[in-house]
Amino acid sequence: MLGAVLGKAKHLARYALMPGSDIFTRRRVLLEKHWRPGARDVLDAGFGNGWFAYRAYRSGANVTGLAIQEALIPKARGLYNDLLGIPEERLRFLRMNLYDLPALGRRFDEIICYETLEHIKDDERICRNFFETLRPGGVLHLCCPNAEHPRWREEDLDLEERGGHVRYGYTEADYRRLLEPLGFKLDVVEGVGGSVLVALQEQWQTAARKLLGEVGALAVSLIAVPFVWVDPKRPKTPFSIYVRAVRS
Repeated sequence: MLGAVLGKAKHLARYALMPGSDIFTRRRVLLEKHWRPGARDVLDAGFGNGWFAYRAYRSGANVTGLAIQEALIPKARGLYNDLLGIPEERLRFLRMNLYDLPALGRRFDEIICYETLEHIKDDERICRNFFETLRPGGVLHLCCPNAEHPRWREEDLDLEERGGHVRYGYTEADYRRLLEPLGFKLDVVEGVGGSVLVALQEQWQTAARKLLGEVGALAVSLIAVPFVWVDPKRPKTPFSIYVRAVRS
């Protein structure tokens, strides 16, 4: 009994603090204006803490969230299905490697893939899987680090594909070279993260986390909210780059 109560309290605390302390997760919420509204089938490929899968559900979609990390599945189910009472027919979370996406045996109207593709070596294969999984006219929402941002150039790449970045990211030209030969048409390109947000997360939040732990990090993320809303769509050197790609 006590364990169940503590588990529920933990999920309640997580929900209250969503989408978490990451400032750029809050910024990516603004990308929802590029989503389609209403009833549809959505795949969240690499769902993280499940926030965008949940937001897609709230917008009217039936959503399937996929992650390769087994530990993420019970956390997401515990919060969204158990605590919030969302039926799995509307929002379900599964463990699956995106290389194996065809085995899911389903088609979708939209795919959300945020900050995931840069962790995968064979990105062409994954994007081909996305293309074949989308219905004709379906939309891929892709957001990854900007390969030209100096922050990412400081990283040591994970050449063994063990969870880190296998590449620095993508430029708009990289996205076009990857997606257009597969049959996608890019109709929206947006920068995510101007210099103010980068300073808040990489300097202020890093210092606050060292001093006060996650409490400090969360405090800075809340301070950043007004700056999130005025973040430019075309910063000179965005932290990440979002594209909306339509399947022919």
